[in-house]
Amino acid sequence: MSLAGRALRLYFGPRSLQKLTHCNIYSPINPLRPRARLVPHGFRNLLHTTRVLQEVIPFKLSDIGEGIREVVVKEWFVEVGDNVRQFDPVCEVQSDKATVTITSRYDGIVRALHFQPQDTCLVGQALVDIEVDNSSSHSDKRELQPVPGELPDCIEPEADRIKVLATPSVRRLAAEYKISLSDVVGTGKAGRILKEDVLNLLNRGQPTAHETTIAASTPTSPSRSQVGSTEEDKIVPLTMVQRTMKTTMTLSNQIPHFVLSAELDVAELVELRSRTAKAFMEQHGLKLTYMPFFVKAASLALLQFPMLNAHTGENCEHMVYKAAHNIGIAIDTPEGLLVPNIKSVERLSVIQIAAELKRLQDLGARGKLGTGDLSGTTVSLSNIGS
Repeated sequence: MSLAGRALRLYFGPRSLQKLTHCNIYSPINPLRPRARLVPHGFRNLLHTTRVLQEVIPFKLSDIGEGIREVVVKEWFVEVGDNVRQFDPVCEVQSDKATVTITSRYDGIVRALHFQPQDTCLVGQALVDIEVDNSSSHSDKRELQPVPGELPDCIEPEADRIKVLATPSVRRLAAEYKISLSDVVGTGKAGRILKEDVLNLLNRGQPTAHETTIAASTPTSPSRSQVGSTEEDKIVPLTMVQRTMKTTMTLSNQIPHFVLSAELDVAELVELRSRTAKAFMEQHGLKLTYMPFFVKAASLALLQFPMLNAHTGENCEHMVYKAAHNIGIAIDTPEGLLVPNIKSVERLSVIQIAAELKRLQDLGARGKLGTGDLSGTTVSLSNIGS
């Protein structure tokens, strides 16, 4: 297609890239009053257009299930200016049910963090802004040719430039004790370095100068007469777990309560545990407590009395007898008392129950219990807290 007329001005130079949506065409009828009109569709197809090269996308908190409407941001794994790729951990959030790690959906650069740790974020709100490069799939990828000769002193070897996976708080801890993260073996997901890894490295070595200075400068505790009393009330906001616990405990008052006590002779169990505890630790690396035996005994009782593992269906018109014995155990965590469950106990041995109980205890101590660990409980076993 061709257009007749006289070119009055060139708006772009050679090889310049611009987003083209319409074009001004000047009519030769009256050069003093140029008239703009849209380029016909057929002509537009003949022109070379490009997309916007960079675009900042708000990364919103999506629905993570279980009817969760809000979460508390516990920790950021990225900072403004960091490069992220798809499935890289962005932050860790705490719901009323579990701790969840949020991963990135995009490749790009973090441009903004919309929340601080301990802030509450609603589902649908933007957590971070990520600048994505739309031209990455169309860019001219040229391989760099190696330059012969030795590397200059100012260039670090390739091994020293490998990206270390660690949160800002872990980096600060390592910098405080002058520890190179390349010397730390990460035990987290995908080799991520955790605080425990840095602390374990410290415990294996000698006390640093920083520790010695702290020990020497730490004053002794003041006497009771030196401590002033606080005359004002202190208001502390409830955490997400504490608010849920308050709601759940209030609802539990609607359930009729009764207590049934029975004494059992467990002398043989005590003798069995005493006789096998040491060998159990050497063979399986697990401390043998009474709890795995109690969990298994509860499952055997549910096989004899399946109605204890049932609940009424919708509108109380039928009973649902649960096939799996998902037995919940109360565990003390930094966020409060949580009740994860051991799945399908009816299929597990005492050894397997002990291993799963240890796994849940370790996750609870680190505040890493997931939604899968805390959902699906059919029966809870009362204990003094694992």
